[in-house]
Amino acid sequence: MNSIFRKKSINSMMVNSQQKQLKRSLSLLDLIFLGVGCVIGTGIFVITGVVAAKGAGPAIIISFILAGIACALAAFCYAEFSSSVPVSGSVYTYTYTTLGELFAFLIGWDLMLEYVLAISAVATGWSAYFQSFISGFGLHIPDSLTSAPGTHQGGLVNLPAVLIVLLLTALVSRGAKESTRINNLMVFIKLAVILIFVFTGISYVKPANWTPFLPFGFQGVVTSAATVFFAYIGFDVIATASEEVKNPQRNMPIGIMASLAICTILYIAVSLVLTGMVPYDKLNVADPVSFALNFVGQDRLAGLISVGAVVGITTVIFALLYAQVRLSFAMSRDGLLPKVFASVHNKYRTPYKNTWLTGAVAAGIAGFIDLTTLAHLVNMGTLAAFTLVSISIIVLRKKYPDLKPSFRVPWVPVLPAISALLCIYLSLSLSRLTWISFIIWIAAGLIVYFLYSKRHSHLNR
Repeated sequence: MNSIFRKKSINSMMVNSQQKQLKRSLSLLDLIFLGVGCVIGTGIFVITGVVAAKGAGPAIIISFILAGIACALAAFCYAEFSSSVPVSGSVYTYTYTTLGELFAFLIGWDLMLEYVLAISAVATGWSAYFQSFISGFGLHIPDSLTSAPGTHQGGLVNLPAVLIVLLLTALVSRGAKESTRINNLMVFIKLAVILIFVFTGISYVKPANWTPFLPFGFQGVVTSAATVFFAYIGFDVIATASEEVKNPQRNMPIGIMASLAICTILYIAVSLVLTGMVPYDKLNVADPVSFALNFVGQDRLAGLISVGAVVGITTVIFALLYAQVRLSFAMSRDGLLPKVFASVHNKYRTPYKNTWLTGAVAAGIAGFIDLTTLAHLVNMGTLAAFTLVSISIIVLRKKYPDLKPSFRVPWVPVLPAISALLCIYLSLSLSRLTWISFIIWIAAGLIVYFLYSKRHSHLNR
């Protein structure tokens, strides 16, 4: 029984990270843009309208603040871990050093599903925005090629979703620095478009639209906070990049905290302006930001927002794909997944085969499967990861009291305990179906662990 709770020492993890070293090429700006690129996308361009209309009303800003606070508490823990253990794998790696192999495998297994589903779900949203964008030029893709079987009459495949995933897979496979340069450019465009919306929309705000402020009560605010929580997974993505960052002990904590601060401010600003421009009950649309501008007669600017949405959602897919590959790379390097996932390309210094395997699976799901139900698991996976990382930092302090990270979580164990409890509280507001799906996936993970991973683990040698 003790073997399933065996732990990897920080020293052994650091040694492993040098054996098949990924190229350290990412700067602090690359890190921040990687996080912002993942966080700012679907959450602003799609989710804000639906959540405001059906869950929180104008109080959606409180939902984002509540989710932001929970994320900030978890971000403190990520920041200390990333400066103490600058190794690929994020919360999987952190759990392996503190809580043991079984917990590490299960959270890694959970995050693998979360990332793949998120890639596929976001690609589906990208497809909808892309179709809207090209329709402005009189172009139209046949319905049979823009929807998965069963989601639309005559639907065969969501071809745009498949193609964008494969295109970004090719980009990620060529190297971290090369792909982040393109990501940085797209993030810059996205931020510019969002700021244009905020400063233009302020002049159309009518305070009367913020009444009633809590149309669905405080429970609606809490449920909405859990729903938008997945939008904050960006700094978990940053943590997966540890082995490709220059000076990770300094840059990782700064990158995590800076990206979280930027994104929380933008979410609150957009939500405040959006619900001030349009009555909340009219925002249940797929493109709320563009809809708001059309609502006040700014049609040309609405078209610009559509361009920003296409670019913005592209960066989300990129960041999620990058993170998923680095997570499975770390698990494979520890022997918990087949060796193919840890194979590094001699020229590009990337997990090349892993990248294409991940991209192919995500593209297949985006093209042929309806994600309406499965996408809710993304929220559960994020909350589970944040809960474990909060608990793990308490164990890290006790197990490695002599560590000198560049960032330390204040008020341990009180602050991490509050973080874990808040994440659990938010997870309890998710639907029963989400919980059942989560339990089934974890049960499948237990089977894989005991049939394969436990025996092949490098700690078993």
